[in-house]
Order: sequence, then structure tokens, then C-alpha cells
Amino acid sequence: MTAYAIIEAGGTQMRVEPGRFYDINRLVDEVDAQFTIDKVLFVKNEGDISVGQPLVAGATVQATVLRHLRGRKIIVYKMQPKKKTRKKQGHRQELTRIMIDSISLNGEVVDSREQPTG
Repeated sequence: MTAYAIIEAGGTQMRVEPGRFYDINRLVDEVDAQFTIDKVLFVKNEGDISVGQPLVAGATVQATVLRHLRGRKIIVYKMQPKKKTRKKQGHRQELTRIMIDSISLNGEVVDSREQPTG
């Protein structure tokens, strides 16, 4: 059972675990850059629960930018019947894929990504 946290990044809230990657709205950081997310709303570590009001004091999540990409195309089609008005538009969201490295609580690492040996 690994630890997990609920964070706010890129305007959305998501549950994150160390060693997994997530797609969030585009960040300005470069590829392979490490950054810290301090908007942590909830941390669970082996039965110990920390709930923030609204943020958990002293909790941070370390992450690394893997790459920048664009999401799947979404078709927006608007039509007004009997008026001969049709408008078709596409949209692709700009995303950043991040890897969660570790979750820290009050300066000590609660859980981190296991480094492959060998």
C-alpha cells in the first residue's frame, strides 16, 4: 500500500501516487525540469490521514516534467435548425505529462518513487 496525495495543479484537482505519470494543463517548465507542488489538499500514508483546510501545512509533492503534448481532438458542432446555420470547430488541449517523484510531509519524505536497481 503506497501513500497518495490529492493535489491541485493546472486548475484541476487529482489524486497522485509516486512513480506514476499524469497529464495536466500546460506548464511553462522545460522538459526534465523538477518542480514542487505545494497545493496539497490531502495526504494518506499507511493509515495516517492529513486533511487540509484548505491546504495541508508543510506538505509538498516533487514532480518532473516528462514532455509536452496535445490532447485528443474534440469536435464542437453547433447547429441551428431551420436557419441553415452550422459551425464545426475542433480543439486540442495543450498538456504537460509529469512524473510524481515523492510526497513529503513536514520536511520528511513519506513515499518516493523506487529507483530501478541494476
